[in-house]
Amino acid sequence: NDVLVIDRVSAEMTLAGIKDIPPSGVTRPICGIMGTTRLVAGMYLIVITRKRKVGDLFGHTVWKAVEFDVISYKKTILHLTDIQMQDNKTFLSMLSNVLNTDGFYFCTDYDLTHTQQRLSNTSPDFQEMSLLERADQRFMWNGNLLREITAQPELHKFAFPVIHGFIVMKPCCINGKVFEWILISRRSCFRAGVRYYVRGIDSEGHAANFVETEQIVQYNNAQASFVQTRGSMPFFWSQRPNLKYKPKPQISTDTNHMDGFRRHFESQVLIYGKQVILNLVNQKGSELPLEQAFAKMVNGMENRLIKYIAFDFHKECSKMRWHRLQILVDAVSDLQDEFGYFMVSSDRKVTSEQSGTFRSNCMDCLDRTNVIQSLLARRSLQSQLQTMPMLVLNNMQEPELLSEYAQLCASTAVTFTFDLRTGNRTHWGLVMDGWNSMIRYYKNNFSDGFRQDSIDLFLGNYTVDETDGLMPLHVQKDWKFLLLSVIMVVAFSMCIICVLMAGDTWTETLAYVLFWGIASALTAAVILVNGREFVDAPKLVQKEKMD
Repeated sequence: NDVLVIDRVSAEMTLAGIKDIPPSGVTRPICGIMGTTRLVAGMYLIVITRKRKVGDLFGHTVWKAVEFDVISYKKTILHLTDIQMQDNKTFLSMLSNVLNTDGFYFCTDYDLTHTQQRLSNTSPDFQEMSLLERADQRFMWNGNLLREITAQPELHKFAFPVIHGFIVMKPCCINGKVFEWILISRRSCFRAGVRYYVRGIDSEGHAANFVETEQIVQYNNAQASFVQTRGSMPFFWSQRPNLKYKPKPQISTDTNHMDGFRRHFESQVLIYGKQVILNLVNQKGSELPLEQAFAKMVNGMENRLIKYIAFDFHKECSKMRWHRLQILVDAVSDLQDEFGYFMVSSDRKVTSEQSGTFRSNCMDCLDRTNVIQSLLARRSLQSQLQTMPMLVLNNMQEPELLSEYAQLCASTAVTFTFDLRTGNRTHWGLVMDGWNSMIRYYKNNFSDGFRQDSIDLFLGNYTVDETDGLMPLHVQKDWKFLLLSVIMVVAFSMCIICVLMAGDTWTETLAYVLFWGIASALTAAVILVNGREFVDAPKLVQKEKMD
């Protein structure tokens, strides 16, 4: 019978009875409230308008948010100038950019932000809290949007935490026994961003691209949970796009790395227990200094709860030698057995807990990390199924189960397609790898600035102040951007035309082709030298954070 009422003028939120709503009021169904945000035109309400059922987690329905709507408090924007209208339109498109990103999930009566083990180790007072109060702020992507509702406990029933990541729930059959296989990847909203513009850590120790992945097995009311994490190398480094396929990473030389490094791992140990770092970057070339810096800082901490293992993924698995991944799996098998996994028996008693986690990373915490995490998760699953018991020892080749692990990946496309059942890379996989690489290159250089701005706006890292005169959106490109771009297009076009429309003699044609070809090459070289000025860079973050 309660109704959440938002005053369009004062933006005040209050409770009212359903009888207080006038019959003339226009209504429409929504699936949930994401929260509110302020743009140039004023306040906006973001709601979920369509959802899709993912599955049931311990009797609680998990939903995927599919469509959203952004509703303006003000019924008109005629009070804005033309420039303000355009800025407001840009900010709205940024919100839409994030909301249209695949991977928002929620549950109206269950806490998706915590692992099974964390939930089992809570007090009765914690259990009495609302979902908003008890949520892990690292994984609550609408935390900033719900700040007004969070401040009013009586309104908590109208909102719930939304996580961003990947959830899959699959019924599987082994030896005629059916169990539920669940994968939940929670992407942290701290230091979140796109591939190249967000690297390393911030001063509080939050690592970029941090993801907590939990594999859950349900069978006959028993549950098993295995948790892994991934995250950017936790010191201060950057890798700004500059039109090159792989920009050279830079380690900051004027920053105290150890403070943030210690904060990061002290937090990890507190939350997850012992840490085994699996660093999968190359141990040569531009990635070598990063690996050396990481190893040096771990040794400098002198913490017995943290173990560092470097594994040159590309060197070990070169020439399609995927079987060599077993070298790393075997090297950490004793540690994995020591860490164990969280398990609850069918009579609801905790029989084991996970005492440590593997923290994996490559450069982007995507491709190499996915493969290693999937192998460790599969090994843990084998042990869990034997304990339950459903699996005969060393009988893990059932294709129904192994095929599920092809889906153990992040929400973004990986750039090498790898069959975990056979250890082979298919021809179609090679084609898709090339296609995904092309898409990534385009996004990195020509659309990631806007995407990063969108994330910063959505998460509250940038706040719109309508009293500001000129928004940071109006950043003028240097004169070289327009001039060199025009010269490049003209020179390349003339080169093609000369090839297609041959002159009177072949020498004349060759001369023209050489002239315009050289002009194109020289212009391209100048553009590459000034690459940073041609990429789509973020505009909403402070300049000192970007350099």
